[in-house]
Amino acid sequence: MIDVDVIVPAHEVERAVAAIESAGYVHQGDRGVAGREAFDAPDGHPPRNVYVCEAGALSVRNHLAVRDVLRARADLRAEYAAVKLALAATPGISIDRYVAGKSAVLQKVLRQSDLTADECREILCLNLTPSAGPATT
Repeated sequence: MIDVDVIVPAHEVERAVAAIESAGYVHQGDRGVAGREAFDAPDGHPPRNVYVCEAGALSVRNHLAVRDVLRARADLRAEYAAVKLALAATPGISIDRYVAGKSAVLQKVLRQSDLTADECREILCLNLTPSAGPATT
C-alpha cells in the first residue's frame, strides 16, 4: 500500500480536494483525522491511500517523523517492517486490527522524533479508534 500526501496551505485545501475529485478519486472526508482529507482511488493499481493534507497538520508531521526516523534508524526500520509484514500476512485482518497491531512499534518510532508526548498519544488514540482510518503508514 502506498500512502500519498498532497500537502497544501490551509487556504488551498478546498481547491486541492476539487482537483483530486476531478481526477476520479472519491472524497471520503477527514475520516476522523483533523487536517487531512481522504480519498478512495478510482482503481486499485497500485493500491494506495491518497490524502490532501493541510501543511503543518499533525497528520503530515506524523508521516514525516516516521519517514525521518526510519531513514536514520536501521534497527527500528527492520522492527517496523517485520511487524507490518507479519500483520499483513494475517488472513482476513481488518484495517482496524492492522493499524492497532502496529501501534506499539509505531509509538517506539515516534518517541525518537521531535513530536511531543501529547502528540504521540493523540496519534495512538487515532490509530486505536475503529474505522477512523490509519493516522500513519
